[in-house]
Amino acid sequence: MHNEQELRCGDSSVYDRRDALASDAIGGDEKMTHKIQLQVNGRAVSAEVSATTLLSTFLREELRLTGTHIGCDTAQCGACTVHVNGRAVKSCNVLALQAAGSEVTTIEGVTPDDGTLHPMQEAFRACHGLQCGYCTPGMVMSALDLVAHHPHATEAQIRSGLDGNFCRCTGYQNIVKAVAQGAKAMGL
Repeated sequence: MHNEQELRCGDSSVYDRRDALASDAIGGDEKMTHKIQLQVNGRAVSAEVSATTLLSTFLREELRLTGTHIGCDTAQCGACTVHVNGRAVKSCNVLALQAAGSEVTTIEGVTPDDGTLHPMQEAFRACHGLQCGYCTPGMVMSALDLVAHHPHATEAQIRSGLDGNFCRCTGYQNIVKAVAQGAKAMGL
């Protein structure tokens, strides 16, 4: 994988670097494909991708992991948030090539094998931290990253940590409650 900083959310220059990497990788032939290998939700994946394939597109269209939503396709809304090597990233702003060799976790990968909800997902349900649900997978993935790095986050820290995720329905109050309750349920 390329420089870890290239995958950070909220950095507008990431978009420019992505385009430059794609341009370099294409080498004038957009039909050229590249073999990538990565772990997705704990499973080894090998695939051929074009140099311009976004990680979000790869996850949704090639692997059929449609919990990763596409909202803006410009890294503004957070609906496409996944974890790459344990950090939340906006997958619409990462090339699939950049994720080669990485461990990727999608919303489908946080659900326990028994089909029950992850404690953070359950907290979103219990606290009514969702309405239409479109933003919810990205919110949950961002929330999991937030509490992993700030287990005792204050309300202000939770609000700041979710700043790159948009919800047009809830007004955020119940989302903030859900993140705090989810962290508690996780034993953090």
